[in-house]
Amino acid sequence: MIPVTVFKDATVALFGLGGSGLATAEALKAGGATVVAYDDSEASRRKAGEAGILVQDLHDIDWTIVQALILAPGVPLTHPEPHWSVKLAQAAGVEVIGDIELFCRERQAIARRSPFVAITGTNGKSTTTALITHILRVAGRDVQMGGNIGTAILSLAPPKPGRVHVVECSSYQIDLAPGLDPSVGVMLNITPDHLDRHGTIENYAAVKERLVTGVEQTGTAVVGVDDDFSAAMADRAERAGKHVVRISVRRPLPDGIWREGETLVVSEGGAEVFRLPLGGIGSLRGAHNAQNAAAAYAACRALGVAPEVIAVAMKRFPGLAHRMEEVGNKGKVLFVNDSKATNADAAERALTSFTDIFWIAGGKPKAGGIAPLAPFFDHIAKAYLIGEAAQEFAATLADKVPHEIVGTLDKAVEAAARDAEAAGRPDAVVLLSPACASFDQYPNFEVRGDAFRTLVQALPGIEARTRSTTPVAQKEPPKSGGHPHGNPHGGGHPHGMGGHPGGHPGGHPGGHPGKGHP
Repeated sequence: MIPVTVFKDATVALFGLGGSGLATAEALKAGGATVVAYDDSEASRRKAGEAGILVQDLHDIDWTIVQALILAPGVPLTHPEPHWSVKLAQAAGVEVIGDIELFCRERQAIARRSPFVAITGTNGKSTTTALITHILRVAGRDVQMGGNIGTAILSLAPPKPGRVHVVECSSYQIDLAPGLDPSVGVMLNITPDHLDRHGTIENYAAVKERLVTGVEQTGTAVVGVDDDFSAAMADRAERAGKHVVRISVRRPLPDGIWREGETLVVSEGGAEVFRLPLGGIGSLRGAHNAQNAAAAYAACRALGVAPEVIAVAMKRFPGLAHRMEEVGNKGKVLFVNDSKATNADAAERALTSFTDIFWIAGGKPKAGGIAPLAPFFDHIAKAYLIGEAAQEFAATLADKVPHEIVGTLDKAVEAAARDAEAAGRPDAVVLLSPACASFDQYPNFEVRGDAFRTLVQALPGIEARTRSTTPVAQKEPPKSGGHPHGNPHGGGHPHGMGGHPGGHPGGHPGGHPGKGHP
């Protein structure tokens, strides 16, 4: 836990008593604050009360003594309209913030120069967060990982010199962190998603940009420049005096990191300074993972990790569960769990990675369906459609792609495995990449992915792969494998992408659990 002492002896209201809300309430209490908490769910209120948290309807409290409202990221701040608790706080002139902001302020108070890496973007955040954490651990650093990837930021070990916090940030969390100021800020990409929470894509992009804008002056902003919104962010950050490292998987860059086939090329001043091969690393297959790897390389270089160490670590990366996760083989047929692909843009990344796909898709549909995936329909041997979206997807596929509506995941796995094996093709892949939310049949994408893995591994003759896992939060420095505290402020820059000249990537803030936020 990170005790939040910056509200010591103050009264703080809190709304939202899920996992991160409970962690936040406990952290505030441990730091000496008086916490008055509430949730619309009776079960959540009861659980909080049993944990010793003061639960009271925020309609009935004296807002004149409240210093801040701490809002859970899933609760609407602006769109489609502010939550009632937000309206009460605003009427009383009380600031509305989240747990990342609490982390930022506490870090400023107790360990201002401790390194902090914040990662955002519409797609790829979790893989990039896990990959950065993995590389830093291989390099012997003391690393804490959390935020939107699943562990509440305030449940991690406290900031201290040499300890790196690597935090995935959703737009919801960034919106509640006006003081977000990481030492290394990673902005991957912008595509439309969950605009009901931000109104327009312009608003959504503006919220994401706060992570780049907030990077401390001696830090590093790592920005993907393959979409117009992100490219403009990189330009604005550079004009503001930030040290910017651009990454691209679509074109060469004279300064930055870019993809050439299955290799990452690091360029400075128009000259290549390092090449990082990705071929044969199954967990980093595809252009989207090349972008994730480029971002991770840049972030770890900014923290002083040698390029050669990064290259070795990437080869050992087990991948992220539910994201292009290779779960098994049956003869020549590969089974891939991409349950985390909850929209068409994410599914596109999987469809571009294979050429002979027996595709399991469907669930609770999102706006736009799978029509944007039409350019990749020739990669699909056959589709197996499940859930609420099945009829809609069937209409889109029409006579372009062979398909059948099977309804449920168990029937889809059985049919896809049978057909892929019968086809006898050397590169056949049974791919779960639903392009849909899971909520029609499963509580979340993790449960859906676990179900797929279980079904696949129950097939006769399957050769199961070791399960990919997100690295867990580490409470103690590693006991071996290098210098546990590493060099938090950069170091030598033997092969490009070193820290900001004369500066350090010291930094600031962190995340929440909740997952699935854009």
